[in-house]
Amino acid sequence: MIRIGNLPLPIGGDGELLKKRAARALGVRPGALGELTIVRQSIDARNRGNVHYTYTVEVSMPGEERLVKNAPGRGISLVQPQDYVFPKVSRRSALPPVVVGMGPAGLFAALYLARAGLPCVVLERGQDVDARTAAVEQFWSGGALDPESNVQFGEGGAGTFSDGKLTTGTHDGRIGAVMDTLVAAGAPDDVKYSHKAHVGTDVLRQVVKNMRLELQKLGCDVRFGHRLVGLEHGGGQLSALEVEGPQGRYTLPCDALVLAPGHSARDTFAMLAQAGVPMEKKSFAIGVRIEHRQQDVSLSQYGPAWEQLPPSDYKLACHLPNGRSAFTFCVCPGGQVVAAASRHGGVVTNGMSLRARDGENINGGLLVGVGPEDFPGDVLAGVRFQEQWERAAFRLGGERYFAPAQRVEDFLLDRPSEGPGTILPTYRPGVTWTQMDRCLPDYVAGTLRGAIPLMDRKLHGFACPDGVLTGVETRSSSPVRILRDESFQSPLRGLYPCGEGAGYAGGIVSAAVDGIRIAEAVAVN
Repeated sequence: MIRIGNLPLPIGGDGELLKKRAARALGVRPGALGELTIVRQSIDARNRGNVHYTYTVEVSMPGEERLVKNAPGRGISLVQPQDYVFPKVSRRSALPPVVVGMGPAGLFAALYLARAGLPCVVLERGQDVDARTAAVEQFWSGGALDPESNVQFGEGGAGTFSDGKLTTGTHDGRIGAVMDTLVAAGAPDDVKYSHKAHVGTDVLRQVVKNMRLELQKLGCDVRFGHRLVGLEHGGGQLSALEVEGPQGRYTLPCDALVLAPGHSARDTFAMLAQAGVPMEKKSFAIGVRIEHRQQDVSLSQYGPAWEQLPPSDYKLACHLPNGRSAFTFCVCPGGQVVAAASRHGGVVTNGMSLRARDGENINGGLLVGVGPEDFPGDVLAGVRFQEQWERAAFRLGGERYFAPAQRVEDFLLDRPSEGPGTILPTYRPGVTWTQMDRCLPDYVAGTLRGAIPLMDRKLHGFACPDGVLTGVETRSSSPVRILRDESFQSPLRGLYPCGEGAGYAGGIVSAAVDGIRIAEAVAVN
């Protein structure tokens, strides 16, 4: 297979032009190439007078070594495709593995075990994606919060109500398998090659449903509304689970538990701590959501070509003299800020975009890193730290799940806001205009106040006076890590901590990769 990189293509260029440029780089006629496979597509906006796409493609044809050696173009190499292969199953237990949690880590663990001939019992405390979506929409419309089925809990996990980003900083060989699985379940083909791939919450809901249907077809017992509440063990080996279901509590024999609880499963963390399962505190980040007009950000990023391109996003970071760092997180072009509470009496924000990303605003998390030194105490101190500021936001918002909000100009001048400017907040059920300092640690508010002007130097307009800050954002990642060893098991044998909630991933792709990795471990132990 020949890989041809760094092929520029103008905005509006088509597949035929791409083929001609690939042929020219390789020194052959376009008709000799055959079919191209796009490996990567990105937008080069370094020169706003010449914004264009850049492609990497692959092609298979006779005489590949000679062609690569004599090619007039640059960035041309031979590559050997390597398909993912699940290891040979050697598990001998008669008990089916149990997977707790149907976020990406749990879904992929269950799916790859089932495909290998090990159908699982899958427990999810929330509801299926259709019932869950209805409950979330009711909450956003001013109805009651369901603490068991919401933006955090239910089929698909927290990522179901997000932008559905498929970017990752990892370079694991399982990533290709993740992308293939998602596309087979209904994700768009471009997620395999887009530099900043995303599915969109509307498409992702159908994708996770299709994955669950495959699980059931393969013999998995999928149970919605079933919550893990206890562990039974003896001699350091897991033997059974205590589960709370719609008909009451029951015992489920189990010697292999894939625990993928999500980063908001605070009662599960407490149960594990009570049971003596080794865990540790870990760093995470807190802050706010910041909203701008999408048109303004796209124009700032792309210049006059912005109308011909997909909505732009951004990724910003800076280090402040106080020793703290601020960064943007989970940016949602054309999206909305969403109410992501999972417990009564707390306000939590997150961001979400549809596949089309066609909303008026862009929003992103604007966060400050915090670590165990900021929340001294036992292993659950980080959980209590998050809850403290979520409760403060709840009170400040008026105790009806309205979120505190403030204009950027007012925040920078340290004065309360009395209403919006030209940019309207997208958070539902609504916002209360106030002063964000009252629901953030002093050092977080101070760091954000210093960071916004610095970020504006990198992205002109980031400090737009009418930008909207909405808070609080506390669920950037899990506040704990459930310890595991080289076999991917806890010291309590048979317990396999997995995914973002367990402290081993950060996003859909890395969580899915970790799910496959854990499935491999269960299959051979």
